Amino acid sequence: MLYKSTRGDNEKLLASETILEGLSKDGGLFVPEEIPPIDIKEISKLERYQDVAFLILKKFLTDYTNDEISYCIDQAYNLDKFDNKFITPIFSFNKNCSITELWHGPTQAFKDIALQIMPLLLSIAKNKNNIHNEIVILVATSGDTGKAALEGYKDVKGTKIIVFFPHNGVSEIQKLQMITQEGTNTFSFAVKGNFDDVQTSVKSIFNDVALNNKLLQNGFELSSANSINWGRLVPQIVYYFYSYIQGLKNNLFDMNSEINFVVPTGNFGNILAGYYAKKMGLPIKKLICASNSNNVLTDFINNGIYNRKRKFYKTISPSMDILISSNLERLLYDLSNSDSNYILNLMIQLKENGEYKINNDLHSKIKNLFWADWVDDTTTKKQIYKDFKENNYLLDTHTSVGRSVYLKYISQTKDFTPTFILSTANPYKFSISIYEALFGKPDPTKSEFDLMFELEEKTNVPIPAPLRSLKEKSIIHKVVINKEQMSDEILKILGIKS
Repeated sequence: MLYKSTRGDNEKLLASETILEGLSKDGGLFVPEEIPPIDIKEISKLERYQDVAFLILKKFLTDYTNDEISYCIDQAYNLDKFDNKFITPIFSFNKNCSITELWHGPTQAFKDIALQIMPLLLSIAKNKNNIHNEIVILVATSGDTGKAALEGYKDVKGTKIIVFFPHNGVSEIQKLQMITQEGTNTFSFAVKGNFDDVQTSVKSIFNDVALNNKLLQNGFELSSANSINWGRLVPQIVYYFYSYIQGLKNNLFDMNSEINFVVPTGNFGNILAGYYAKKMGLPIKKLICASNSNNVLTDFINNGIYNRKRKFYKTISPSMDILISSNLERLLYDLSNSDSNYILNLMIQLKENGEYKINNDLHSKIKNLFWADWVDDTTTKKQIYKDFKENNYLLDTHTSVGRSVYLKYISQTKDFTPTFILSTANPYKFSISIYEALFGKPDPTKSEFDLMFELEEKTNVPIPAPLRSLKEKSIIHKVVINKEQMSDEILKILGIKS
């Protein structure tokens, strides 16, 4: 299978080359030339997450051998890395609504699903393509991707991983996870501004021809661990199929049933994986896009206008505090019958004017596939309280956004199709907000860790080991920079004069 750019570059790459490149030279995102079908009856017979992953990944990574794919899966998805044998287990409120817990990996966030396997895929890709340069992974993060990427690439030979996150734009626990990261090849920087500032700057670095030539001359080349990289996105398709399989095994529905997914998302990568799963044959009726107050995706899906010229809100679900949803480009490309000129024009409008409007035909297709709504912080907290009191289940802030939007969906549509809500993070990553939702304003003299342990005592929900151990870790990465300094910091790390 070959991959091509959403913006018209005629170059076609193999999967391994696509993972190495990250972003196309024309600024577009790589997409497969076709979406391969899956026999739903065949995949439904599988028991293990690892076996489902193999069946799906081998469809897309066609220049990898079966042994190479198996090796990556076995190394990534095991009980040394994940604390649950199902990798992404489900919890059911009832037959109509279940949670898929995507946060049982080493950093307690759904990004682990992709970022435990992606470094392995990249290492094999280097060997396949005789790449001797050191790969420099650049990451812009709104919270969870940063730590997951740092952990996934830690001490991987032939790589350096540099993470940029918005200063004061992530939770304290997320920040601590990144600034205490160990590893000889790991670097983390707080950047003044919001996530969109950071993400835009990273994209500009990828498209800076002079900078990239200088790196190549010194034996380095850039790649990405964000979901703009196909190697980050394709492993996320797996848990959609595995949710369905678990639902069948638990007698929540039968093979004749359709299902819905509710996805709290900001960058549109997580829900895009669901779209690809549907195209492959998973019987998804509706993909429900859940947003917080930064509801640019809600407005776009409902009215066909993408407008990032709006107030930016810092919310208690910070991983979704995003106004530029990069992966939406892949969806638009696919639904516009691969019209790269049309996509390029839309992206130019977004860059120059801050908005674009899609045509009626494209908007109609999106409305048929997706349903979207949003909730504010007050509603998010109320749902955390309600589900803990009524169901003894502790939601994190992002999952609560998803649960709240789902309840709005069934209230408005009366559609009780069996539904999975994707749970993106462990609640203890957002202890202050969770504590406040359950018990009111915390004592301001108490630290984040004081509240975490108090929350554990009051809820009897155990703190996961990776978060419990953060208190003893030393702060390693202390630098706060302006976005204009990002390129210089990269060169400094690599020992290259600016």
